[in-house]
Amino acid sequence: MKIDWAALASVFGVSLVVTVALVGVFTLGIVALSKLSATAGGAGASGGSAALARTGAYACFAACAAAVAYGIYLIVA
Repeated sequence: MKIDWAALASVFGVSLVVTVALVGVFTLGIVALSKLSATAGGAGASGGSAALARTGAYACFAACAAAVAYGIYLIVA
């Protein structure tokens, strides 16, 4: 049995980068939701700012869900 170390390193590197990116995008979504709840607490933010925060948070969560779905598709296919 021979191990292709270059392919193993490539898979490890791509997995590491994608994992860090996915966690970062999810964190941005959580931060956007926390900004939304902070503005709802009486800070007096405009409606446009709250809508932008909500849209950004949902976009981040949708990107995470799409990445997870694509990963499951790659495993199953």
